Amino acid sequence: MSSSSDGRAGGHHDESVFVHGTEQGPADLPHATRKGYITGFVLSVILTIVPFWLVIGDVSLNKFAIVMLILGFGVVQIFVHVVYFLHMNSQSEQGWNLMAFLFTLILVTIALAGSIWIMFNMNLNMMPMSPLYSEEARAAMPELPLQPQGERKH
Repeated sequence: MSSSSDGRAGGHHDESVFVHGTEQGPADLPHATRKGYITGFVLSVILTIVPFWLVIGDVSLNKFAIVMLILGFGVVQIFVHVVYFLHMNSQSEQGWNLMAFLFTLILVTIALAGSIWIMFNMNLNMMPMSPLYSEEARAAMPELPLQPQGERKH
């Protein structure tokens, strides 16, 4: 078995490459070009710099709008990475990769939303720690009648 100078077995010098145990030609590979990588990089840098500017700069938006804009830029950046760097698309050979990716996104979304929901509810149910908050909370709450120790109802 002869070996070519580029490390491929067989010694042939056509445009095919050895990927995951099979030989594939240029038509079989995802379209990864230098222009595509540069476009993805530039978009990623822009989608990173703009949220930093929103936080650091003197932007006259309310806090909620800034948070929603940052989340929006994050979602767009995820899609830029998926398209330009992971080369996922809806072609038939990429369909299973796309389905696995979407399933992962659904699971991560459920886990994050559930975690945020739990933390929010825990925050509401926690006892106040601040003395200032405690005084205000005690003043706003009605007095509860205390039950003597010996007369507990079961």
